Amino acid sequence: MPEAILSIQSAVAYGHVGNAAAAFILQRLGFDVLRLDTVVFSNHPGRGKFRGATTESVRLRDLICGLQEQSLLERASTLLSGYLGTAENGEVVLEALSLMRKRHSAVLYCCDPVLGDRPKGLYVAPDIPELVRDRLLPEADLVMPNSFELELLTGHPVGDRGSAIAAARILADCGPETVVVTGLPTDDGIETLAVQRTSAWVVRTPLLTLPTSGAGDALSALFLARFIEKRDVPRALSLSVSALHLVLEHTAKMAADELRLIECQDLLPAPPRLFRAVRAE
Repeated sequence: MPEAILSIQSAVAYGHVGNAAAAFILQRLGFDVLRLDTVVFSNHPGRGKFRGATTESVRLRDLICGLQEQSLLERASTLLSGYLGTAENGEVVLEALSLMRKRHSAVLYCCDPVLGDRPKGLYVAPDIPELVRDRLLPEADLVMPNSFELELLTGHPVGDRGSAIAAARILADCGPETVVVTGLPTDDGIETLAVQRTSAWVVRTPLLTLPTSGAGDALSALFLARFIEKRDVPRALSLSVSALHLVLEHTAKMAADELRLIECQDLLPAPPRLFRAVRAE
């Protein structure tokens, strides 16, 4: 029976963001997914108009109770959280994690903060960053902020690789063993960093100009899956970034407005072009 991952994040009827990206990727890479959707929208709000609603915390709690009653929650040894919708849904994440850790003390928690990005800025309720910083991060083993979120959570300016590593270590002091910093622009590409207390790794990929809704959600799922396999940070960074770049490259080629995950699925387990992780300091 495949290892199970509880994934608590957003969902859309059309497109590939939140669980609509992560669940498919995790399943394609061999994991069972217990999926709780914190919001259900018709499409990504970045498209302009959308319909749908945030899932009430009482409903999420009820679904978790249902998983417990069927002895399904105990199958999950990993938790992935993303877009919360409300701060109360963040409390549900903590409750689920506590229940899981009562069964398995070594449960792995990967927190994708999903607070905002550049140039849009913050796109969640103002009480969510505080909840993420003060409640979720101390419990996390992995955290995957973009450069905007890293700056917001630490109060440390992030403009280049050195400042990103310094800020990531501030975040690591809160609890996470590994901080993956996404979307760090350079003169001729994009860098993704994996920072631990005594080491830092970087993968650089060419810059692609295209809508990237869901790219962070996809990378979180890809990195988490690869990290679970061997607990090897540079390997997970290289494989996950290479797979995401493949998807982004194909999406750009097709001039598509959503990630083309389905067409690329058979290449995700072994990306044909590998971008190597190298020491960042």
